[in-house]
Parts: sequence; C-alpha cells; structure tokens
Amino acid sequence: MRLVVIRGAGEMASGTAHRLHAVGYRIIMTELPRPLAVRRGVAFAQAVYDGSAEVEGIVAVHACTLAEALALCRQGKIAVLTKEIACKDLTALPPAALVDARLAKENLGTKIDEAKVVIGLGPGFIAGVDAHAVIETNRGHDLGRVLYTGAAQANTGNPGDIGGYREERVLKSSAPGIFSSSLAIGDLVAKGDRFGAIDGRPIPVPLSGVVRGLLMGGTSVEAGTKLGDIDPRGIREYCFTISEKARAIGGGVLEALLNLEGGVDR
Repeated sequence: MRLVVIRGAGEMASGTAHRLHAVGYRIIMTELPRPLAVRRGVAFAQAVYDGSAEVEGIVAVHACTLAEALALCRQGKIAVLTKEIACKDLTALPPAALVDARLAKENLGTKIDEAKVVIGLGPGFIAGVDAHAVIETNRGHDLGRVLYTGAAQANTGNPGDIGGYREERVLKSSAPGIFSSSLAIGDLVAKGDRFGAIDGRPIPVPLSGVVRGLLMGGTSVEAGTKLGDIDPRGIREYCFTISEKARAIGGGVLEALLNLEGGVDR
C-alpha cells in the first residue's frame, strides 16, 4: 500500500485525507479519544464518536489498534486511529509520508526523520528542519503554497472573512466547563437564539445564519476553546462539503508528496 499517516482528523486534515485517498493513497489518521473538531460535517474525526464518518463519498472508520487500521486501509477505507503510532511502528510500516495536520500553531513533536517524507501544515514547522515541506494555511495569496525552506506565516489569530464577518461568527468558551447544545450542524439560527451552554450558562447566537461548526455536546472545555461557528451565507450545503481552504491545503500536500517522492514521469 502507498500509505500516508496523518496526525489529526479535523477539517483541514480531512480535506487533505480526502484528496490523497481520491488519487490512490491509503490513509491512517490519528486522533484524540474525544476530538475537539467543530466542523464535524466535513471531519473524519466524527468517526470516533459514531463509528464511521462519510465526507463527500469517502468513508472513514474508527480503529482502536494499528492492526485494525491497516485492515481498514486494505478495504479501501480511511482509518481513524485513537492512539499515536509509535516510532518503532512508523519504522516498521513504513509510510510513504507522515503529515502533521493538527494545526496546533506549534510543533507538538513531529520530527523530520520519522518518515521518508514529512509534511507540516501551517506555523510551527520549519521546512528542512522539522519537515521536508511546509504548507501555507493562512488565507490569502499564498494559501496552499508548498515551502521547501523556511516557515509558514505566523498565526494571526483572526478567523477568515465569510460574508463580511470574522470574529463575530466564531463562538468560544468564556470559562471552563461542560458544553451542551440542542442544535445540529446545518440548523438555521437567528441572532440571539440559544447556541448552547457551558455548565448551564447560556451562549447566544452572535449573528443569523447556518450552524457550520458545532463542538460535540458533553465535551469538557477550557476558557477560549472553540465551540462552533455560524456561516452568515446561510447555505446548508456548505456545512457538508469540503471548503476551498481545505481543498487548497490538500492540493499543496499532494504536490509536495509527489515532488518529494520523486515526481511523475513526463
């Protein structure tokens, strides 16, 4: 198998996995036992909660062991493994590439010698030091650009503009506690509606639109944890299809992987 291991199974990781799987790579994604993805309509991380998740026709299935994950790959499915793959197992596989797609804004421990090809998404990685290539994740002119030297742009902390809204459309916890909500991704909401609550304290909807992102109910959160986002365009289909940002980043990973594998015959 032409196997790629992807750390993370959130929105951008899933857009990358979808693109690589579509051209024949087999994918193992690693995730937390309780993922914090909010764009769950397009995140293979949802397989951890539901057993399986489908994004634009491609299915991912939860795996508890590496053996289970490899079996799923042989069946043509993406595996979402809720444990980190040890260095000795990476060496034994070995994957065609390791992609750190956790978008933590810092390097959580990925090293350039962990696989033949190591690719990092966004800030926190230096191409040629931590990874063989880094993919720009900041919206704008360079989104999806492959860097073989240097680092991606620093984290701005500013959400992308959608329908003229930035910070206003993103909901974050103001205090620690347990998050709950009766909403579902794809629901239409009006400004002032109840989005959810932290330990029973209500959180109002900041603007009218469609619920595009929503943290899984029952999740324990810290102050500042992203709880969801509202898309003011109100187009429900966008909640369940891969975004232009995720497609651009996935395309950058595919370009880097093909180049670092030696390119293709011309």
